[in-house]
Amino acid sequence: MLLTLSTTHHPATDLGYLLHKNPQRPQSFELSFGQAHVFYPEASAERATVALLVEVDPVGLVRNRRGPSGEGGTLDQYVNDRPYVASSFLSVALARTFRSAMSGDSKERPELAGQPIPLVARLSVLPCRGGEPFLRRLFEPLGYTVTATWHVLDETVPDWGDSRYFTVTLEARTRVSELLTHLYVLVPVLDDDKHYWVGDEEVEKLLRHGEGWLASHPEREVIARRYLRHRKSLAREALERLSGDEAPEPEERAQARNREEDALESRLSLNEQRLQAVVSVLLESGATRVVDLGCGEGKLLKALLAERRFTDILGVDVAHRSLEIATERLGLARMPELQRRRVSLLHGSLMYRDKRLAGYEAASVIEVIEHLDPPRLAAFERVLFEFARPSVVVLTTPNAEYNVRFESLPAGAFRHRDHRFEWTRTEFETWARRMCERFGYSVRFLPVGPVDPDVGAPTQMAVFSR
Repeated sequence: MLLTLSTTHHPATDLGYLLHKNPQRPQSFELSFGQAHVFYPEASAERATVALLVEVDPVGLVRNRRGPSGEGGTLDQYVNDRPYVASSFLSVALARTFRSAMSGDSKERPELAGQPIPLVARLSVLPCRGGEPFLRRLFEPLGYTVTATWHVLDETVPDWGDSRYFTVTLEARTRVSELLTHLYVLVPVLDDDKHYWVGDEEVEKLLRHGEGWLASHPEREVIARRYLRHRKSLAREALERLSGDEAPEPEERAQARNREEDALESRLSLNEQRLQAVVSVLLESGATRVVDLGCGEGKLLKALLAERRFTDILGVDVAHRSLEIATERLGLARMPELQRRRVSLLHGSLMYRDKRLAGYEAASVIEVIEHLDPPRLAAFERVLFEFARPSVVVLTTPNAEYNVRFESLPAGAFRHRDHRFEWTRTEFETWARRMCERFGYSVRFLPVGPVDPDVGAPTQMAVFSR
């Protein structure tokens, strides 16, 4: 089985520091089921590629009693696809050969280890039980561009049926550690098998390697079941612990942080100005059906309901508690029926394509994107601009340049502890124009709040039109 990992980060040979593998020195590692070899087919300042070649000895697996259970003489223990396809054997090899890289450690390039860089992973043969749609459902929410080439099992013997094998390429701008841990977890999930006994320690591995992404993944339940080899008690424990990690503590923490941000901006009445600006742009657009993505506690929804022009209003958020607060804020239980028909609330992830978001003329995304890690932002870009594809998108985010005007905010700090980034005006405009080029929109920029002659307005708004 073969995995290659490439980058065009400059200098590309820094990949060797991130992986702790010298491009000039091929290495081999003994494994309980065979050998792993690490080498670089190419290594220059412009492009570097590392290859992990895993040799599995199927006969040795049976003779050493490390293979599947059953009679030692059965043919399928000696003749199978294990030496040729990516599987849990590859995950073990990744952990053995790239352990430090998976943990995000790099003594020589510590800053680079924590930065997203352009990466391309290619799995020469990957079994996908569930086919290409399931493959995409696993990797696309994590921000990867997926290319899959299906392989015919045998053109000369059609009775053998369809193959479940693909050559798969994953492209993203992400950290090396993230890519390796995603592969470590998801390759056995796609194969839907493991070559070793699964016990309690596998729950700990899943939670450790899934930290920061699995809890919010739309396919987390099937990932847990397959990774834990369909052992219901283990999968249930993993999912309960994931839920415990997510809620209610993070939602309580998020509410506290929101209060901090509101207090910081209260002198400017910035939240009210944002809401008024967004409503004004939406009215100007002529839209009647609006979806508010990341609606939170429903402040914008309430403002939209006050305008009769908006006849179909949808609020979407991933947090149950926020939707409960929105329900109370809007007074849905006491609302007259005709008014009640105008507004709906939907629990859903913004990382995953949802057909229920299609058909809305306009979308609002208010102070949301800065809370997303780069892989999740990449997934959200496709959900919004490619799949939901409204005619108008109104999007706001903090202007990082204005932060110096908040006297209580320490230098270099974000306005909200949960922000993953805060963009300058140039950075925001560069990102917005890239969205226009990719998805066929035009964009204009509007300030929100008092405009400082040196650092601009506290909030920046982009209005995308298709």
